[in-house]
Amino acid sequence: MTSGASAEIPDGMRPDARETWPSPELIESWLGDQDVDFEFRPGEDVAVHDDPEAVAAARRFRDVLGRFASGVTVVTAVSGGEPVGMTCQSFSSVSLDPPLVMFIPAKSSRAWPLIQRAGRFCVNFLAAGQADLSNQMASRGSDKFAGVSWSPTEATGSPLLDGVLGYVDCAVHNVYEAGDHYVVIGRVLDLATTDVEDALLFYRGKYSATG
Repeated sequence: MTSGASAEIPDGMRPDARETWPSPELIESWLGDQDVDFEFRPGEDVAVHDDPEAVAAARRFRDVLGRFASGVTVVTAVSGGEPVGMTCQSFSSVSLDPPLVMFIPAKSSRAWPLIQRAGRFCVNFLAAGQADLSNQMASRGSDKFAGVSWSPTEATGSPLLDGVLGYVDCAVHNVYEAGDHYVVIGRVLDLATTDVEDALLFYRGKYSATG
């Protein structure tokens, strides 16, 4: 797999997409020392000021949005020759023609700058029973892929995790700044489902499952 720093433009990527990529210095400034890298819905994991009104407003925002159940994904890539991944709740389809999807990483995410530099990624849809995998990919450990079985996707070479419901393989199409998050648009290059049926869900701060 070629590095995201190469001159090659992956299929499906806008020619000017790399202009939004951060410098190495900026990437380092984002890394921080938090213990969890779980990309919840925007606002779910963001610190707020100590002002009581701001705290109350943030709590209400989170409580209301938490009533919307969603699936859980792991967004993966290969960056610098190593697999990287992040658990992400904020994923959605965007467009059928052209085929576009999106996910929304926080600016504080450690994994997103590496995925962005790769220029391509795979969204893995987690199945019921993969909560431990979700937690492992949400950790800030040095090796999130320890003991994790995966194979490279055909289109981008990104990690396809064993046992998932399905996947969408993408090139970074565009990136937009949105408050304390980024909206990442991916151009779909390949996608497929598996024989697994029951999905892992996240609802009101806890895991659940279909079926």
